Amino acid sequence: MRTKRLCMVAIAAAFMAVCAWITVPAPVPFTLQTFAVYLTVMTLGSKNGLYAMLVYVLLGAAGLPVFSGFRAGLSALTGPTGGYIIGFVLIPAVMLIFEKYGRKIRLASAAAALLVCYAFGTAWYAAVYMSSGKSIGIAAILITCVVPFILPDLLKIAIAVIISDRIHVYKN
Repeated sequence: MRTKRLCMVAIAAAFMAVCAWITVPAPVPFTLQTFAVYLTVMTLGSKNGLYAMLVYVLLGAAGLPVFSGFRAGLSALTGPTGGYIIGFVLIPAVMLIFEKYGRKIRLASAAAALLVCYAFGTAWYAAVYMSSGKSIGIAAILITCVVPFILPDLLKIAIAVIISDRIHVYKN
């Protein structure tokens, strides 16, 4: 990678960590992680966004406290909500598929990527939860892990679109 791309990917991974630490208190706390993912992908492009998300996840897996609540390590990734963190890597991968259609379909691309992230994270949550010998229905998981986040995540995507339209960043 060229130096400028490496720096942009590193800055985006750091931005992701900072946004993970910003928590809005609620019955189910909200972070700015999804905002960081989408702003990264929309400003750096899907390929560089993918690299940034991989760096972010690998930093957390290596033990740096980059995840929400200053969590870190493989236990954060293998726990019930680890699938949503790994799903952040899927977001730029899905958006990369749509990138050839141009910026006009960014919202549709982002929504499709969010659905993939939700689906992966929900399946992961169910698998981890049920592996402990407990049972849970898909409706209960969706009500806990997805429904409260839909509107805030869509708002974060919309804000990322607005900001990325005003930022011109290196995308190659």
